[in-house]
Amino acid sequence: MRERMIEANDATVCTEAMGDPGDPPILLVMGMGASMVWWEDGFCRRLADGRRFVIRYDHRDTGRSRTYKPGHPGYTVSDLVADAAAVLDGYDIAAAHIVGMSMGGALAQLLALDSPDRVLSLVLMSTSPVVPGERDLPPSDASLGRFLMTVPVDWADEASLRDYLVAYWRVLWGAERTFAEAHVRDIVQRDIDRARHPAAAQNHGRLGDDGDDRHSRRGPLRSITAPALVIHGTADPMFPLGHAEALAAEIPDARLLALEGAGHCVDPIDWEAITNAILEHTDDRVG
Repeated sequence: MRERMIEANDATVCTEAMGDPGDPPILLVMGMGASMVWWEDGFCRRLADGRRFVIRYDHRDTGRSRTYKPGHPGYTVSDLVADAAAVLDGYDIAAAHIVGMSMGGALAQLLALDSPDRVLSLVLMSTSPVVPGERDLPPSDASLGRFLMTVPVDWADEASLRDYLVAYWRVLWGAERTFAEAHVRDIVQRDIDRARHPAAAQNHGRLGDDGDDRHSRRGPLRSITAPALVIHGTADPMFPLGHAEALAAEIPDARLLALEGAGHCVDPIDWEAITNAILEHTDDRVG
């Protein structure tokens, strides 16, 4: 990976790239509170080996990107969407295939609505429709709410934070597969080690309405013109499969790949299926 710091509006964003810049570009957008290390090297390498130029980056308040005082994010959801476009600008890329996980999937949807010319295709993983609408979406699993309400954490104590995050990922992993604890603990530690201020990652949970009319001016999901692939675990405790089915139904000609037994995660067990699907999806639009 080649690290590059990019000026994104009023923030400095840490990015890394893998592969040949002449190959079709893929921008990986991670979820809430998670830095780019959750797009693991081996996962990225599979895409690069498939002749894709792969870019991942740290959101604001994660990794080595700009951080803000915990509890006081100095940015909005729309700023995070603009950051994705700024990363493409930093690599002199006019448009890319956008792969978003969880909150990253929401940002990818918004980018496709705000700047359709920047999006060659969409891959939406473990996410939910971002545009409000009349839908009968299933609620999150009760285990997730119980965890968030009852498990304490001291964000200033590394051991407490590490144990909390591992336990949180245990819940996100879902109930149908064996939790890869050692693997996840290693990523959590790397995430903590890279962070300028680990507690700042909480700021993502405080992002709400942008305070302008951009949301009201955005069209419905059916106005998305980018070819879309929806990838979702059948045992996702945060966004049950109905969220993915709604996305696939509303975005024109979207395809749904359901991962049997997978939770709210990019499980290494699924890397082959996911990366093969991404390569096939993006290959249709090469050239």
